[in-house]
Amino acid sequence: MRLLLDLGNTRLKWALEDAGRWFADGAAAWSEDLALLGATWQALPKPAAAFGASVVDDAREQAAAAQVRALFGLDVVWLRTPVAACGVRNAYPEPARLGVDRFLAMVAARAAGSGDCVLVGVGTALTLDALAADGQHLGGLIAPGPRLMQQSLLGATAQVRPRNDGVLVDSADNTADAVVSGCWQAAAALVERFVARMAPRLGGTPAVRLDGGDAAGLAPLLDLPASLVEHGVLHGLAVWVQTQSGAASGH
Repeated sequence: MRLLLDLGNTRLKWALEDAGRWFADGAAAWSEDLALLGATWQALPKPAAAFGASVVDDAREQAAAAQVRALFGLDVVWLRTPVAACGVRNAYPEPARLGVDRFLAMVAARAAGSGDCVLVGVGTALTLDALAADGQHLGGLIAPGPRLMQQSLLGATAQVRPRNDGVLVDSADNTADAVVSGCWQAAAALVERFVARMAPRLGGTPAVRLDGGDAAGLAPLLDLPASLVEHGVLHGLAVWVQTQSGAASGH
């Protein structure tokens, strides 16, 4: 049994799995006390190993690793983005520059048999990656996620001060709705444009996979079919761990 960690910009997500079977999972925001996460982990069966993927700073990695070490006596094995693994080939000339979360999302997609696809991560950042059916990564884009767009706009302007949270509309008659709708529609438009531009290189009609905390909010705004994916990074990490275990045992 293995403890898998996904350290994202906003949250630490985790799962306890064994050979593809999910026993437990959860998440904790970085704004929360990680000791509360430790209390949750105390109720789990002891894992034999711990593996992690991280896009955060060393301090947060060390804080998470300290919790694992204190509770289970294990050191976390951190996956860093490789040139290739699990049938996926990294498009970046400097492979380590590609976020490990994006790489593992592609590993999960390939393992799920998604074929030609576009992977969209909708969180603090909006990430887009094109993956060919043969496992070749064709590159991608990064933009602010819709909520970060809103925060950036409000932080950089003196007059844009909504009085409420706003709602999504096609055309707004107040500032609150205009900000929310503009940012979310901008995110949707970028996804649609990226899919359209990559489609000729992806067999014409790529599958679109949405993952991340705001994926469900973005999906209804898209004028194209898309499927929601949960815990893509953790599933990709599970595939990678299983592959490494099989290679080590000679299978």
